[in-house]
Amino acid sequence: MIRTAVIRVVLADDEKLIRSGWATMLSLHDDIEVIAEAADGRAAVEAGTGADVVLMDIRMPGMDGLAATRELARRSPKTRVIMVTTFESDQLVWGALRAGAAGYVLKRSPAGDLVEAVRLVHGRDAVLFPDALRRIASPHVGTARQRVPVELTPRELDVLRHIALGQNNAEIASALYVTRETVKTHVGNLLDKLGARDRTQAAVLAYELGLAGTGVEEPTNSRRRRE
Repeated sequence: MIRTAVIRVVLADDEKLIRSGWATMLSLHDDIEVIAEAADGRAAVEAGTGADVVLMDIRMPGMDGLAATRELARRSPKTRVIMVTTFESDQLVWGALRAGAAGYVLKRSPAGDLVEAVRLVHGRDAVLFPDALRRIASPHVGTARQRVPVELTPRELDVLRHIALGQNNAEIASALYVTRETVKTHVGNLLDKLGARDRTQAAVLAYELGLAGTGVEEPTNSRRRRE
C-alpha cells in the first residue's frame, strides 16, 4: 500500500489556546503532522524553515507575521505560509500575500476549512477564498494592459486571468476548452516566467498589472484555440 506523504505543519500564534485548538484539529488527520509551535514571528521563522506549511498569525509580538512571512520566503522558498486573520486589516492581508503568503484563513473558520487550506496550499492547487482576495486586492489594482514584465503568450495571459479568479485547473480547462494537462503546462510556464512561488503570487501580480478578470467574459468558443 502506498503511504500518503505527511504534511509537516508549524503553528505560529501568540495565544497558546489558539495553537492548541489548531493542533487538536490537525492531529485528527493522518496526512498532517504538527512538528512545532511558535509564539512570535522570529520563532516562527526558525521553526518554519524547512517545514511544508506554516499557519501564521498576522499580529504577533516582536517580529509580526508579515515580516516573518517575508523572511521565510527568503530562507525557505518551498515552505508555504497560510496567514491567519480576522480581517481587521485588509491592508495587512494584502501585504502578507505580497510578502509571499500562499493564502489565508479566518480564525473563526470551521475545522474542515483549516484542513482543506493546509492541503490546498501544500499542493499549490488554488488561491484560497477568491472572493475575499478580490475585495482585498481592489485598492491595489493597476491599470489594465500595463506592460507585463515578461513575455507571455495570449493563452498564458488567459490562464493568468482565470488563476486570479481563484479557479483550479479543471475549471480553467472547462472555461478555455482545453485539457487539464494543457492548463497544468501553462500554469507551470507562467510561474517560471513570472518568478512566482505559487498560484497566489501569480494572482497578486495579475491584480497589480490590472489583468485580473479582463477579457475572461469573452466567449471562448468564438476565439481560436491558442494552446
